Formats: sequence, C-alpha cells, structure tokens
Amino acid sequence: MEVGSRTSRWYPTRASVGRLGRTYHPAMLVAVDAGNSEVKLALIRDGRVVALRRRPSRSRVAGYDAEGLMLDALSGEPSASRAPATDAVEGFVLVSVVPGWTEAVTELAVRMRRPVLEATARTLPIATNVREPERVGADRLLDAFAALRLHGAPVIVVDLGTATTVDAVDASGTFVGGAIAPGLELGLAALASGTAQLPRVTAAVPVRAIGRDTSEAIASGAVLGHVGVVRELVARVGAELDAPDRHGAAGQPGTRSDRPKVVATGGLSAASWMTLLVDVVDVVDPQLTMKGLALLHAEVGAGVTP
Repeated sequence: MEVGSRTSRWYPTRASVGRLGRTYHPAMLVAVDAGNSEVKLALIRDGRVVALRRRPSRSRVAGYDAEGLMLDALSGEPSASRAPATDAVEGFVLVSVVPGWTEAVTELAVRMRRPVLEATARTLPIATNVREPERVGADRLLDAFAALRLHGAPVIVVDLGTATTVDAVDASGTFVGGAIAPGLELGLAALASGTAQLPRVTAAVPVRAIGRDTSEAIASGAVLGHVGVVRELVARVGAELDAPDRHGAAGQPGTRSDRPKVVATGGLSAASWMTLLVDVVDVVDPQLTMKGLALLHAEVGAGVTP
C-alpha cells in the first residue's frame, strides 16, 4: 500500500503546457475543503501545500472563521516586501458540502477582489453517467476527478470520513456512481447516543474478534465490521467495472495488475485500522481532495474572473 506524498509537486507548473494546451502560471491559491465534520484550508504554491489549517465545520460564524483560517495560514508565509500578506493570494478554489461555508468563502473572495472557483458537477472536467449529476456530492466528484488525473482509469476512490463512500471511474474515465455508508466514527457515536448503557469507545485495531468485555466487543464490531464493509464494497464495485478477473476464474482474489487501482482518502485514511486493508487499497492519499482542487484550478481556473 503506497502512501501519497505530502510534499511532492503533483500539478502543472510554470513550464507545463502539455495537455492543458497553454502555459500554466501557478499562483498562491487558497484552497478550501468544507466537509460535514471539518473544514480544511490550504495555501498551495508551485504545486505544493505550504500551509494547512483545520476547523470544525459546524461553526456558527463561518465568515469569521474563513478569514481567520486564511490569515493564520498566511502568517507563517515569508514575504519579500512589506505588502500585506493577503496580496500574495491570487485566487480561491473551493469544494463544499456545507452551504454556510460556501457563502463565507465566496464573500471573502469578493471582498478581496479575487476570483473564486467552486468545484461542482458543472465546473469539474470529468464525464458522468449517473441519473442526476448535480445532486452528487461535489467532494465525491472532485476526488474521482483527482484520482483519474493522478492514477488513470479505471479507478476506485474510498473516502473515509463522516460517511464512507466508494466511488467508481470506469475505463473510459467516466464517473459512474458508487456507494455511501455511515462512517466508522459516526457509527460509534450513534451506538453510544442511541443506547442507554453502551459506552463511546475509541476506534482501535482489536486484538481479537471475540471481545472479552463490552468495550472490546464494540471495537471489534465497529472496526472489523467497517473493514468488512469497505472490503465488500470495493470487491463488488470492482466487479461491476467490467473487471471479470478481479476475483479470478474460481472466485479467488485477482492480482493487483488485473483490477482497478484503489485510492483511499479522507480523515480516517491514516487510521491504524487501515493496515487491515493493505491487500485492498493501493494508495493512501489524505491530500487527494486538495490535489484535486489544485488540478481543477490548473485546468479551468484561468478563465475565472473576480
């Protein structure tokens, strides 16, 4: 299982023309990923994340938090002049499933007179074959787009966050849908809040499947059960991606070369229990979404005006 690089350059730079058909001039981008549980704001320059800040997304003052996160990130950036740090920002790129944060980041960009590009079904350059593309989560489409650009097709994206999603891009590079399940932490929280006596436990790799007390039993059921969910969904999605050899001729697991690449991302992709999926997941890349935002800006952001 390969772990995605946190520092290597992974999107077009000044000298790049290639498939973009033009020279791309990277800027200091403010990239925002507003998810159901957490908002991440990154500064991206020359194809690298140079600063990253996080905050719970359930804030009631998203506008204040958006500007505060940006200023906090910029505070660590060296400046060659006495100009305000915000002068270095040349644009915003955003993916959001939280309307309040979408509005807050957009308003911040407008106040700064900077262009803002939002990742949506209309702006993402990836073909889709689903009933209602505009109702697919923008984060799911963005991750599929990023995985396609970075790893080729076919590819399966496993996003481990508040929800666990397993999404598919077929051999033609088309997003064809996927599966959505409750995330591991959400399941643990629901079990604790929805019962009278079951405790809230930490999601750690259990020593055994047979728990010797209630906490061990919950950890076993939650962690091993979720590993089973991911494993089963990846197997079934892979089989439906016209990959008949995925399970071999006699129902045995296929080789890594005869199946779609599987890329894991999301807040839980670095969890200790991911070691139980080394035979399923090819690449673990917690920054896949940020890379997708940078790639999106590189391909279509030049046409966005303030």
